[in-house]
Amino acid sequence: MTHVPIESLLRDLAPQVLGTLVRRHGQFDACEDAVQEALLAAALQWDAEGVPDNPRAWLVTVAARRLVDEWRSDSARRRREESAVALELPGQMQPADQDDTLTLLYLCCHPSLSVPSQLALTLRAVGGLTTAEIANAFLVPEATMAQRISRAKQTIRHSDVRFELPPEPERAERLRVVLHVLYLVFNEGYTSSSGPALQRADLTSEAIRLARLVQQLMPGDGEVAGLLALMLLTDARRAARTTPDGSLVPLAEQPRERWNAAQIEEGVALVTRTLGKAPIGPYQLQAAIAAVHDEAPSDSETDWPQILALYEVLERVAPGPVVTLNRAVALAMVKGPRAGLALLGTLDADERMAHTHRLAAVRGHLLELAGDAVEARAAYLRAARMTASLPEQRYLALRAARLT
Repeated sequence: MTHVPIESLLRDLAPQVLGTLVRRHGQFDACEDAVQEALLAAALQWDAEGVPDNPRAWLVTVAARRLVDEWRSDSARRRREESAVALELPGQMQPADQDDTLTLLYLCCHPSLSVPSQLALTLRAVGGLTTAEIANAFLVPEATMAQRISRAKQTIRHSDVRFELPPEPERAERLRVVLHVLYLVFNEGYTSSSGPALQRADLTSEAIRLARLVQQLMPGDGEVAGLLALMLLTDARRAARTTPDGSLVPLAEQPRERWNAAQIEEGVALVTRTLGKAPIGPYQLQAAIAAVHDEAPSDSETDWPQILALYEVLERVAPGPVVTLNRAVALAMVKGPRAGLALLGTLDADERMAHTHRLAAVRGHLLELAGDAVEARAAYLRAARMTASLPEQRYLALRAARLT
């Protein structure tokens, strides 16, 4: 028996097991149901008896048995059941050594699905996020997201989709969605949308692992390298983002000696190799911004004019409210908080910002820098009410309390 954290192990193994079953049997929705049952059985049995020496083989075997049991319960599927059992009896199965996670990523990003469904299904099947977490990532109600995931599974079920890596032209087209999904998985891990913990290292580690897999497949793609660099440069600050009691520490106050120097070095090297040698994209630009932050010896020595210039380019390449929000902070650091607040005002009518606390939080920060304590306090308290993250709630409430 091995001795590892069961929850972390199951999260790592879930997409691998699902990929194996889909490759062997097809029927994405049935396979995912079987894997979920196997994961539940493992959580109960392994906690009492210990983790088996080959946990992946255990999960594949149990999940496959669940599939066979389901097929036996439906007489109309008898021929398919007999065919499957003849090919590989559950007790005799030995999972292949290959990791099917990357192929599963591309399956979830199949063109038969809408882009929102691609993102949602991949976050559920590969990233291991709950439906509530995915709903928070997309800023939609949980019930809406549950329906979206269910429809995506049905579309996969009724489509003639082969479980294999797509041909090169189609692979390049679907890469954009794959990268977006990994970006969302990483973001949910780096700043959890809800719950008692600010960050979830299991999700950030999985996103980085999958980004490395994609880079191995497409080593010359600038945006793949850019996304991996962005993850590494951002995750490098993880140890300094919270105090021992879990309280949030803002970037300006983080002890930089606690940043991961090896990850920063790797991320900067990726950015350096990529910029100017491949078509520029949003992930490369965000990675370049992160590199400027990470290479600054202190907060006061941060090259804010360079960061502002990069955000201006990013807003032309990939415009959006979050980019504008971040550009407002950079603008405030270069030209003063009132300039940043003026730019924030352009986001007040943007419905995409209505479900997030970030606009109010940034406004509170810039109002505080401008010396408007009363309005800053009100903005901080408004932001605290809007976030479901307990560390962010505590941090924002503390900022407000300091201004009373």
